[in-house]
Amino acid sequence: MEENLRSGEIQGIFDNLRDCVSGPAGKAVGVTGELILGIDLGTTHSAVGAVESGFPILLADEEGRRIMPSAVWFGADGSVEAGRKALRRRSVEPGRVVTSVKRLMGRRHGEEREFCVPMERAADGGVTVLGRSPEEVSAEILKELKRIAEMRLERPAGKAVITVPAYFNDAQRAATKRAGELAGLEVVRILSEPTAAALAYGLDKLGDRSRVAVYDLGGGTFDLSVLEMQDGVFQVLATRGDTRLGGDDLDAALARHCAADFDTLDDAAKIRLTAEAERVKCALSERESETFRAPFYDGSRSLEVEVSRGDLEALAKPLIARSLTCCRQALSDAGIAAAELDAVVLVGGSTRIPAVRAAVAELFGREPDLSQHPDEAVALGATIQAGVLGGSLRKMVLLDVTPLSLGVETFGGLMNVIIPRNTTIPCKAGEMFTNAASGQASMRVRVLQGEREMARDNWELGNFEVPFEPMPKGQARVGVQFRIDENGILEVLARDVKTGRDTVVEIRNAAVDVDDAAVEKMVGESVEYAFDDMAERIFTEAKLKAEELLPAVDQALAMAAGLVSEDERREIGDAAEAVREALAAGLPNPLKAAVQRLDKATETLAAALVERAMEEALERRG
Repeated sequence: MEENLRSGEIQGIFDNLRDCVSGPAGKAVGVTGELILGIDLGTTHSAVGAVESGFPILLADEEGRRIMPSAVWFGADGSVEAGRKALRRRSVEPGRVVTSVKRLMGRRHGEEREFCVPMERAADGGVTVLGRSPEEVSAEILKELKRIAEMRLERPAGKAVITVPAYFNDAQRAATKRAGELAGLEVVRILSEPTAAALAYGLDKLGDRSRVAVYDLGGGTFDLSVLEMQDGVFQVLATRGDTRLGGDDLDAALARHCAADFDTLDDAAKIRLTAEAERVKCALSERESETFRAPFYDGSRSLEVEVSRGDLEALAKPLIARSLTCCRQALSDAGIAAAELDAVVLVGGSTRIPAVRAAVAELFGREPDLSQHPDEAVALGATIQAGVLGGSLRKMVLLDVTPLSLGVETFGGLMNVIIPRNTTIPCKAGEMFTNAASGQASMRVRVLQGEREMARDNWELGNFEVPFEPMPKGQARVGVQFRIDENGILEVLARDVKTGRDTVVEIRNAAVDVDDAAVEKMVGESVEYAFDDMAERIFTEAKLKAEELLPAVDQALAMAAGLVSEDERREIGDAAEAVREALAAGLPNPLKAAVQRLDKATETLAAALVERAMEEALERRG
């Protein structure tokens, strides 16, 4: 396998790759019952789902991504883009990209003090941005989600369940419904986000009576709801929240911490600093320190500040305290003590912050339940509700779960997980891979099971060859899909995208029929060796990139006469030498940092080479 698979971008090329809906031959799978979409219209990110063959799934865009940024770009010529495309324009046209518009939904002018673009007073006393109401901006996000769903399902979608924070008032809920109508959707239900998360959480707990608190801290809003679930019926006992509390506030606080003059800057500079603050915040959920870098953030000045996790936690402390006040109030309203809860479920991207998790654990006296995907649980719950309303979900039965992760070995001897452990079956997911060497005529797909980062430390369930036409490195495309049916039978399908030829291997019972002691041993070893495994993975991934980058840089420099300055050439040379030294030293983090430095140092060179190639092509054509 060392020379066979290279992980590539997730694509919806064939049958439900990574939960994208398509049939065995690329045709749409029929959705039983009336089609109603489930939509999480989030402050920072949104998602859309539907029920396929009795199972709720989230639908991915053309890039294979299920989560879409809640961003809209309004061009000077009247053109509009939403989602990832809009967000990419923010660095160039910050004043024309609207993000976090959910904070303005149903608001009066003056209620929100600051926003990413200037706010104006509407004739009715509401708010407008770039001449549009918050509902009109949100409608563009919903239109893009509707387009993604119709593209995946290959049929029109006209109805939806849309989620809102539990603490949204009537005006905010009405504004959300109006946004759906402007997007061409009949909003059949407005569903509270914590209730949606509880629906997603409760799928595998039907028949049990339990009380659950859902702590939902997203990009712009916070909710704590206490729900009682019995026989599939969800009753909200109490809810409290703050529609002006979320990850956006922490981003702003961190930006002000790093840039003392933040409040005096223009909007473009504030956006650059806030975007970097968000990146640093996310990094500090994984690391103890991170450098806040903002080159020429106001056109002339640059910032480079070392930020520790302790610094972030100090900034987050008052925000977390506000959320805990809501939690205490909700418990009091429900008339129950924290000890009477069966679980405290965390959802929302901001719950990835370690300080948030620690504070929740301390308040409720138990470790929070992290079983739900922070960014996807609400959308999944909305999809379940939509399926029930549309008649697609008549009964939901837990069949089994995968006890250990399933995946394949990729280039460098890495384990690439396709189906994570504890995934409810039946299920299916996939990923796209490319050839690792030029002239390669086949790939060996080695099917693995386990929790370790390196392929050699996991169990092999089987392997097979996938033939394809010899092509240059990275040009062949092979989709690999894992499907586990209700009987625990794992079917692995590999498709040569160019020819459409399939190779299918069936592995009976290996996916779920695993001895408990063996599972416990594997999981225990994954924890015991976690740091060593991750260090080896980081080094391997960085080494693979370095071995590709160094020859490419040498070749580019040889072709770059007159395209870069001596200082730039010297910086590239120094960065390349740092990569070689880090490779020789064999240390993962220095190598990763050196590769990132070289990658950044060559950006100008790469752009210049592309521009020259285009000019030469135009000259030849002329």
